[in-house]
Amino acid sequence: MKKIIIQGILFDEKSSYQRGPALAPPLIRKALHSGAMNLYAENGYSIQNDAILDKGDFSIVDYFDIQDITETFLKEDAKIFTLGGDHSISFPIVKAHQKKYPLLDILHIDAHADLYHEYEGDPYSHACPFARIMEGGFAANLVQVGIRTLNPHQQKQAEKYKVEIRNMSNLNLDTLPSFKNPLYISLDMDGFDPAYAPGVSHHEPGGLSSRQVIDLIQSIETEVIGADIVEYNPKRDFQEMTAFLAAKMMKEILAKMMETPKS
Repeated sequence: MKKIIIQGILFDEKSSYQRGPALAPPLIRKALHSGAMNLYAENGYSIQNDAILDKGDFSIVDYFDIQDITETFLKEDAKIFTLGGDHSISFPIVKAHQKKYPLLDILHIDAHADLYHEYEGDPYSHACPFARIMEGGFAANLVQVGIRTLNPHQQKQAEKYKVEIRNMSNLNLDTLPSFKNPLYISLDMDGFDPAYAPGVSHHEPGGLSSRQVIDLIQSIETEVIGADIVEYNPKRDFQEMTAFLAAKMMKEILAKMMETPKS
């Protein structure tokens, strides 16, 4: 089994609306290890495993330090799982994977496409990471699931970069594409309906259920080489509901990363 490194990125300086996601990584871990749940995922794998190494949390001064930290761990021939942080962190993390995975697919679960060319004058805003990823050629394919805020600019961006968008309004999870390249999963917690995840900065009703997202992850047949969970805002949470959902998703994604891909 390949080594998996967990890194926490304490960063929300690129948030456009509310701050708080920088506080998330230790609180997700706290929920995971609270005793309210065990460490077995639904596929039977336990994430209490010698192959999984938690390197702790990193306070970020310079945004581009995120890429350097990730590259350091990739040199250990490990898969990288990241707790964020706002969604801006996904760009430097995916960019760090380019040398190792020149052909990389991304599954992006979110209410928002995050394809703005720039947002409020910042090309590295949390509203822009997938524009930066696609314009730089850091992903061969990008599939976005759960989107329900697509505007004309982002629609044009999606067409420009050949992004496959599965809008929430007509979502059929039975018809998702089969990924052919190593896969990176980026899970924004506001992809869930706010009824499941109130602890996010941007409440967008009409979203995914926790069961839908778990089923989606479990349906993946290609190798998952990296992932992030982002945009949990503890300042907005209710009775730690979102922390525990993020911990559940952390467990399920790590277990998927542990699996041997189907041939």
